[in-house]
Amino acid sequence: MDSRDDIGRGEGEGAFHENFQAQMEAERIAEALVFASSQPVSEAFIADRLPRNFNVRALMLRLKEQYAPRGVNLVQVDDAWAFRTAADLSFVIRRDENEVKKLSRAALEVLAIIAYHQPVTRAEIEDIRGVQTSRGTLDVLMEAGWVRFRGRRRTPGRPVTLGTTRDFLDHFGLEELRDLPGLEELKGAGLLSGRIPANFNIPSPLMSDELTEDEDPITQMDLEELGLLAPGGALED
Repeated sequence: MDSRDDIGRGEGEGAFHENFQAQMEAERIAEALVFASSQPVSEAFIADRLPRNFNVRALMLRLKEQYAPRGVNLVQVDDAWAFRTAADLSFVIRRDENEVKKLSRAALEVLAIIAYHQPVTRAEIEDIRGVQTSRGTLDVLMEAGWVRFRGRRRTPGRPVTLGTTRDFLDHFGLEELRDLPGLEELKGAGLLSGRIPANFNIPSPLMSDELTEDEDPITQMDLEELGLLAPGGALED
């Protein structure tokens, strides 16, 4: 056998070993970043901290598969990742006393409508439900971190548009909005009541956080008007 074949084989094995080691190190870094965070970690954040260019989505999917049979799973939340207790073991975990209080029927209905119809205004929510929506109901959803102001509609009065957050996906175990349950599942779970019109249809959820053509971004002046910023731009405590 030509000695050059041995040299070529040795170089190939060396390159394979080097790539394998780099891949393992990248997985360890990604694993540590997610483990150390209390919030889902974006793929962009992970990519910025890897020593070389990697396909982060493929890397995370491999880790997800490794953790699938374990008590802690690696779950995807939109374009981010988090470690969560395996769904079949959640009953053994003691609930935190500071857990968000149980939502009222009205709040659940409003949350469901926002999730499926976003971007949606308060007036549109009321039109769908057929009843008035109190500011307190929206406040509860925003304090829970599940609903946010998206923008302002380009219509008379420039009403604020509402949408869900990444925390909403994380809390309800959804990778993305397309994983939302269908109409019958919502009714079975009590998320839609008899007040919902009979001809109510579940639309296809918006798949992007980008503003739509009929939305304007919220400015600092808008935030002050909505009470999210104190005059002068300082965040309220």
